[in-house]
Amino acid sequence: MEVLVMNTNFVSVDIIDVFESLIWTERFSKCGDFEISTAIDARMLSSLKPDYYLEMNGSDEVMIVEGREIDTDTEEGNHFIFTGRSLESILDRRIVWVQTILTGNFQNGIKKLLDENAISPTDADRIIPNLIFESSTDPAITALTIDAQFTGDNLYDTIQSLCEAKGIGFKITLTEDNKFKFKLYAGVNRSYDQLTNPYVVFSPKFDNILNSNYIETKKALKTVTLVAGEGEGIARRTTTVSSSSGAGSGLSRRELFTDARDISSSVDGGTLTTEQYNAQLSQRGTEKLAENVFVSSFDGEVDATVLYKYGEDFFMGDILQLSNEYGMEAKTRVVEFIRSQDESGEKAYPTFSSVE
Repeated sequence: MEVLVMNTNFVSVDIIDVFESLIWTERFSKCGDFEISTAIDARMLSSLKPDYYLEMNGSDEVMIVEGREIDTDTEEGNHFIFTGRSLESILDRRIVWVQTILTGNFQNGIKKLLDENAISPTDADRIIPNLIFESSTDPAITALTIDAQFTGDNLYDTIQSLCEAKGIGFKITLTEDNKFKFKLYAGVNRSYDQLTNPYVVFSPKFDNILNSNYIETKKALKTVTLVAGEGEGIARRTTTVSSSSGAGSGLSRRELFTDARDISSSVDGGTLTTEQYNAQLSQRGTEKLAENVFVSSFDGEVDATVLYKYGEDFFMGDILQLSNEYGMEAKTRVVEFIRSQDESGEKAYPTFSSVE
């Protein structure tokens, strides 16, 4: 593995290909991150400075150096540890500065958040240089809608939670002319549950799955939430939101309280109607229910170098078919791809998350 180091002006300053260990992780709807461990070396300390950018062969992610530490060990010797996150982390440097109402098209709502807080805010000091938005034409993105309200929330956390609730990803890539390009994406269905795309199947019968883990738990599951907005006591404005499978009754009903007091009906230019206000409460409830679901985790360590190759046959966010030796099968989404290298050699493998 080789890591290209660029300074804050995107000028190449070094190529790192000797280290004790490297972990490079890409993610679907969250920041990626990296960790490089190396023996004490003046060159490394000079090259891997905070805010410098890293690229790695085979990956389209760009990482930003954020942390440097020295680990002292009398037996193993002293080591440098360099850490950081992918370009999506630049959104963590902004908040939603003023009350922002999002309604209608989901992608337009995300663009509004970025435009007003990072791309072209009224305060020039808040502009993130070189950040641009590229619209998706994928119907899985363009058909989504939103009704939400935010004030003071972290911009990255807001976009991440909205995308996670909709089951889509987002990424920021570095263009050839050194622009930070933001784009939403949905992944491609390559499971047995469709007839359009070639199947991608990891299974013992294809000798491309090394081990698997299957976990089911309802511990965190909630099926209905009471969302409470502005007001006090019995005059507080509320609405009820059920999960996609319904609220249920008796022992199948699992309730959650969602405090949405920060959502206000008073907005710039007037007052929200009851319908508009309840739609925003419902959006908040949907997001909270998405955090409290029945977990059906079916993952495993697969061989992503034979039969199906990452970056050629399947990509981040794609839905694949996974099965084990006990006949259990599931549709799983690629939510991470990890590349690592240490004294035992190189590894590259995806991490999956089950989808309904």
